[in-house]
Amino acid sequence: MTAVKVIKVMGTSEESWEAAAEEAFRQASETVEGISGMKVASWTADTEGGDVTQYKATVELTFPVHQE
Repeated sequence: MTAVKVIKVMGTSEESWEAAAEEAFRQASETVEGISGMKVASWTADTEGGDVTQYKATVELTFPVHQE
C-alpha cells in the first residue's frame, strides 16, 4: 500500500494561468522529490486599470510518503 502527501503551491506569471501552474510545479520540483501528480485548485489574477497584471495558479501536488 502506498501513501501520498498533498501540498498546495501557488505560482505566478505575467503571461498566463498555464505558465503560473508550470512555475508552481517547477519551483516545487526543486525541493520536493517524486512529484507524481498535479491538480489545479484555483485560478486567480491581479488586475490594474482594466488589465490583468499577474496570473496566479494554486496547484495541489502529490508525492509519495517515504517510510524510514
